[in-house]
Amino acid sequence: MVGGMADPLQASPFPVPMSGYPAPADGLLATLAQRLDQDPFNAVATAIFLLAIVHTFAAPRVLGVAHRVQHRHDQAADARGCARQPSVLAELLHLVGEIEVVFGLWAVVLMLAITANRGWDTATRYLNGTVNYTEPLFVIVIMALAATRPIIMVAETAMRRVAAIGGGTPAAWWCSILSLGTLLGSFITEPAAMTICALLLARQFYDLDPSPRLKYATLGLLFVNVSIGGTLTHFAAPPILMVARTWQWDLLYVMAHFGWRTLLGVATSTALYFLAFKRELTELAHKPAVRDREVPEDGNGGSTGEGPLMPVPAWVVVVHALFMAWTVVNAHYPALFVGGFLFFLGFVRATRPYQSRVDLKSPLLVGFFLAGLVIHGGLQGWWIAPVLASLTETPLFFGAALLTAFNDNALITYLATLVPDLSEAAKVAVVEGAVTGGGLTVIANAPNPAGQALLSRFFGGAIAPLMLLLAALPATLVAVVVYRLIP
Repeated sequence: MVGGMADPLQASPFPVPMSGYPAPADGLLATLAQRLDQDPFNAVATAIFLLAIVHTFAAPRVLGVAHRVQHRHDQAADARGCARQPSVLAELLHLVGEIEVVFGLWAVVLMLAITANRGWDTATRYLNGTVNYTEPLFVIVIMALAATRPIIMVAETAMRRVAAIGGGTPAAWWCSILSLGTLLGSFITEPAAMTICALLLARQFYDLDPSPRLKYATLGLLFVNVSIGGTLTHFAAPPILMVARTWQWDLLYVMAHFGWRTLLGVATSTALYFLAFKRELTELAHKPAVRDREVPEDGNGGSTGEGPLMPVPAWVVVVHALFMAWTVVNAHYPALFVGGFLFFLGFVRATRPYQSRVDLKSPLLVGFFLAGLVIHGGLQGWWIAPVLASLTETPLFFGAALLTAFNDNALITYLATLVPDLSEAAKVAVVEGAVTGGGLTVIANAPNPAGQALLSRFFGGAIAPLMLLLAALPATLVAVVVYRLIP
């Protein structure tokens, strides 16, 4: 309070809505300076977000330091003749080095900054009222459902029939999962497709211990193909979901503008990567599997610590499929899909002889990652929206692809809906760019953290961001060609 009057800074909306800014100034830099002058906290929020991004790139190095600290701690215990115990410092470094918790940790810093600048009420109102956690909650539920034994068995059976065309070799499995499997994102949502593809790749490919180069190439291709593979429909991929209703895009529109290009891009990228690694993929057929001891197998499509499981009857598979359908149809209504998931957990308990253990650790970590990302992303519209508005069609495509590498691509397309008077060609370009850049980093597309969480154990516990970027680049360039260069 100042002289009996409320502080106007604390009384103003937080964050400032796009409609709350004045008309754009003459030039992008002038517009950004104008918005910083109106609310200087924009710079603070973006600086914290950039630090979080830098942290994601440094996370593998932090994990390496954690392992060295624990090793020295174990050596010291051995020298003293004491039992080995976890090092507190190593455990703390391991926590800081987990990519899934990075944005959550920096969200704490952001909350402290908001509290210092605007007060506790504003901070809690932003985190608990303004930020929409529907997508993180949905990803948690759909990941847990997609990883269940009946769903994986159905997916594996379907992929096995396709792989049988190529002789059922690891190379045939690799091709079928990375082509047809990634296109499932257009129908059962991208997070579910990512979960299924990652689990099948773990069992049919990564278990054979391919070279690091092929491991990263496969991961990069998986991320890119899932990102563009969700564009066959208007109801499954978040980047298209964000714009379909506002821009009145229906199924026929999406199929006409993206469909055949997406199919061509997925097929071409998979074929090129296969040709580049054909020799090693062929040799994998002669290698024994190195089973992951952290995930014991039940021998029939799932993991369990409770002994052999009975064959899954068809009615159980149908019920699982219905729970997934309920979740997808009600993806915008957390009360409905979370409530349905609680009923599902009860069903799993009742049908325990046919079920493997429901894994909640990975979905919860991925949900935490995405929740942190949307907390930070909600304060970046002040600069992303005018950047998008300042670009013409082709620069808009490349700008959206670049911005996507550092933001969830659904955020990019959502902010594009706030830009007035976008031409139809520009609308298509921004969505094409957003999905094209969706495989370059772990944070570029909502399903990527799910793939990272499920497959990181094959990369020594941490995926190197630069290696992922390089691995995804060829498939990204293919997407650029099919979306921009082919008439």
